Amino acid sequence: MRHLPNLLTGVRLLLVVPIAWLVIDGAYQPALGLFVIAGLSDALDGFLARRFGWGSSLGAVLDPLADKALLIVIYLCLTVGGWIPAWLATLVLLRDVVIVLGAACYRLVTGSLEMRPSIFGKLSTLLQLALVAGVMADAAFGVLPAALHLVLITVVAVMTAISGLHYVLRWTLAYRSFKACP
Repeated sequence: MRHLPNLLTGVRLLLVVPIAWLVIDGAYQPALGLFVIAGLSDALDGFLARRFGWGSSLGAVLDPLADKALLIVIYLCLTVGGWIPAWLATLVLLRDVVIVLGAACYRLVTGSLEMRPSIFGKLSTLLQLALVAGVMADAAFGVLPAALHLVLITVVAVMTAISGLHYVLRWTLAYRSFKACP
């Protein structure tokens, strides 16, 4: 049972391909269903890891990897389908690249790294997921008013930018703090 969170994360990672395939094919209802399953697996694996102490170093790497793979691939697919503007998909991708490169540089320079998502990062990811769910629900059922679609895009863009800048500030301050130590 201890490996159940990692198994759920692996399933979520494997769901990226069929969800992307369905979105590209225009089969938004089944894509939305699989996306919801992926989201529920994310919540469940996190709950199990925290509640029962079933976290692992593998899970600490796989979980955010699965989240990022799902979000980035779906953003790109929805952009190709015309549901999300290309500039927003680019912003989401660039934020993640900045975070990963910042973490890698910090690790290279200091020899250590403790990855903890910030409140801005969590909020940004939550809003990005909400936009994807809303857009796919709209594509499947026509339920998202155009004004709300625009508001969601704007809020996601602002929060993604704030989150990216916050991570840059965080890595910079951590590096300066490390450098100041004898």
